[in-house]
Amino acid sequence: MKRLNLLIPALVIVAGLSACGEKPQTLSGTKNDVPAYMGTNNGFSVPGWKAGDKNSWEQGLKVRMQNSQNEYNKLNTDK
Repeated sequence: MKRLNLLIPALVIVAGLSACGEKPQTLSGTKNDVPAYMGTNNGFSVPGWKAGDKNSWEQGLKVRMQNSQNEYNKLNTDK
């Protein structure tokens, strides 16, 4: 019983101190200071879209929102 009385406070102290060792979570080496319409350096952009064309970027966002992210357009009410 005496060991249990010493073990419980020791476990509480160890658990409390374990939170003090957390390292800061930062992005290393990546910067997001360029507008999104300026483009990417990978092949995951829409075919035909040119990097730096703000107008086509905004039009693409509008089309995407209407066609794939609008639940009212997804409903089939013409049964």
